[in-house]
Amino acid sequence: MSRGPEVATLFGTPVVSLDLPEAAALNTELRAVIVERQKVHPGTQHSNLGGWQSSWDMERWGGPPAIKLLAFGRNTANRVTTDRRGKPVAITWRANMWANVNRSGHANEFHSHPGSFWSGVYYVDDGGIADDPSLGGELEFMDPRGPGPAMYAPQLAFGAAGLSVGANETVRPKAGRLVMFPAWLLHQVRPYKGNAERISIAFNLSL
Repeated sequence: MSRGPEVATLFGTPVVSLDLPEAAALNTELRAVIVERQKVHPGTQHSNLGGWQSSWDMERWGGPPAIKLLAFGRNTANRVTTDRRGKPVAITWRANMWANVNRSGHANEFHSHPGSFWSGVYYVDDGGIADDPSLGGELEFMDPRGPGPAMYAPQLAFGAAGLSVGANETVRPKAGRLVMFPAWLLHQVRPYKGNAERISIAFNLSL
């Protein structure tokens, strides 16, 4: 008797999403810290196209709310990381983090975070994007599978995995949501079109 094909999904790319408990109170504290930092620090220029980006040491100047957020990131990383045989690990992750404030027209170009294992972004204020998708500002991931985009067939997908082939994927910001992904995965922030502030905190976790 013939058997159906066995399909293994290889080279999957994890994107982890988690809504933090008691996020409203945490976001109030984080916003206050970021507002004060903007007053005394001119910001840096890396992947950001406009907007304000802090120095990459928020774990030092962000106080208790920053440390609390980083603890969520580290704990989440340990929940979704294993050794090569699939066994749980408990890693004391080294970390760095920074804040981003985007206003109308601001964005971030495609980039990755070399030298780290996980990267993450937490949304302090989504700038209204969660309720109005037309405001843009999405987090966008580029398909990392080499020549896949060159062979793009928009009407097709791999049946077992249900994933697109060559198309980029987006995540819409939502205040209180933590998104984590492999640090090598190319990503960008699409231009924000709202009239408020899109405030996020990014971090890297490494060994």
